[in-house]
Amino acid sequence: MTRRPVRIGNFSGYLGDRRSALADVLAGDPVDVLVGDYLAEFTLAMLASRHRADPSKGYVEYFLDQLGPQLGAVAERGCRVVANAGGFHPAGLAEALRALAAARGVRLRVAHVEGDDVLSELDRLRADGHALAHLDTGAPLSDWGVRPIAANAYLGGWGIAAALRAGADVVVCGRVTDASLTAGPAAWWHGWDPADWDRLAAAVVAGHVVECGPHATGGNFSGFAAVPGAVEPGFPIAEIAADGTAVITKHAGHGGMVTADTVTAQLVYEIQGPRYLNPDVTAHLDSVRLRTTGPDRVELSGVTGSPPPPTTKVAAFAPIGHQVVHTLYATGLAVEEKVALVRAQVAALLGERPDVEVDVTALGVPAVDPRTQWEATAQIRVMAAGPDPEPLDDLVQGLGGLFLSSIPGFYTDTAARQASAARPRIDYWPALLAVEAVPHRVVLDGGERLDVPPPAATAEQAQPVHPEPGPPSPGPTRRLPLGALAHARSGDKGGNSNVGLWVPDPRAWPWLRDLLSTAGLRRLMPEAADVEVVRHEFPELRAVHFVLRGLLGTGGSSNLRVDPIGKAVGEFLRARHVDVPVDLAAALPR
Repeated sequence: MTRRPVRIGNFSGYLGDRRSALADVLAGDPVDVLVGDYLAEFTLAMLASRHRADPSKGYVEYFLDQLGPQLGAVAERGCRVVANAGGFHPAGLAEALRALAAARGVRLRVAHVEGDDVLSELDRLRADGHALAHLDTGAPLSDWGVRPIAANAYLGGWGIAAALRAGADVVVCGRVTDASLTAGPAAWWHGWDPADWDRLAAAVVAGHVVECGPHATGGNFSGFAAVPGAVEPGFPIAEIAADGTAVITKHAGHGGMVTADTVTAQLVYEIQGPRYLNPDVTAHLDSVRLRTTGPDRVELSGVTGSPPPPTTKVAAFAPIGHQVVHTLYATGLAVEEKVALVRAQVAALLGERPDVEVDVTALGVPAVDPRTQWEATAQIRVMAAGPDPEPLDDLVQGLGGLFLSSIPGFYTDTAARQASAARPRIDYWPALLAVEAVPHRVVLDGGERLDVPPPAATAEQAQPVHPEPGPPSPGPTRRLPLGALAHARSGDKGGNSNVGLWVPDPRAWPWLRDLLSTAGLRRLMPEAADVEVVRHEFPELRAVHFVLRGLLGTGGSSNLRVDPIGKAVGEFLRARHVDVPVDLAAALPR
């Protein structure tokens, strides 16, 4: 008998997300499974350092504060909780949850998924012939030249499904993929087979939409001005049917909105192209169709899937030195010259240190004839990184000695925390490892272990190649910001920045496609002049997607950019002025 659609509600999109969210969601509409995503490449780097300092922890400790007061409600309602808050020690978090439930007199079965932590196996894996090649460059891990302090393989959702099938009420995971938090429960609920590629792919796509919480309900959305309740957008719900068709919605009465555009924003977020790779399945994002079926209800259909790739990603992190950042301000006239003087003084303070990277960036441009002091002010950000902390500490002390011998109006924000000493710099290596080399296990509350087999079928998956468009059609145009017609969302995939841009108006799609050629993107973004640009089209979404390889250095945890994980690249592009056909410009709201 076909079961009704499973209702899966997200309550966390990252480590640090709204701490009241679990209570808020439980007070909202009924759901069958609650899922929380806490891990990202950037946050894994932070957790790695914490785990190294105290191996007994390494999990998201505040998850206990979130779930503890709600344990009774979870048990009473019979809903399941799945979260990757286990970080580097899922067994430790599972045991802490069992103790917390016992202390509160609540009977809940807690299982955890393990096997993702392959740090201790790296030498053996390399000896067995696994190069742990870099995802982008193909270089073997041995070329990195540093010793990793963390290495976590991305697991799929079948361990979660097995734990739920065995009766677990709470499933604690480490580094499963974000979408697996949703795909695993959907596969359990509907009893899918591991070779149900289309259904699994559909659940992965739905999971990708809801994994970042309010991202799907108007948070971080370029159309934010039209979002009701934008002060606190609610968390999304995915209703996934037995055939994989999904409806994205949200809790009634909570802030935010669910529209085709808020869903599209998440579909193009942090992807490498139309082939969305998961350890369980490859989802073909270019087959996704969206249909609004009611207020705050968007249906995802048409998703097709194929076997997963033979490898999974391993997120490896290693210390590569130290870094420090300091900020000061330039006000009024001759700001460029003031920044130049600060840059020269920073160079003098560092001396001959070719091993130190330094970046001095002015943020903002003072207004002409400013009305307030702050309209006349630009921030100067000084960041330096190197193998040893001593020259960086000397730089900080030297900057503190410039108050009487630098630019006119020199000051720092004394109420803000300034760096007093260099801190460790953590680098990232996205490695590839054969899926059969990754142990994937479920540990139930009684200690029973269930092995999760690798996929029975895999296939090499390459991104499609889309031809470059021709030049835009001739005709009268107006100069307008690209954002007058297009939405955008951007993010990071290791050292790559990705950005998707799309138009709500179907009439504007041919124009956007022609405008956003690879050359067109480079013209709009001079910073991308020297990086490899990969371009794809999503006609069903009226979107063009770019991967800017290497724009973020080797990763968000180690580059010197002010926007280290590329969150604002899309908004920058929307601010650029372009030639818009007059018929499209005339249709814009005045």
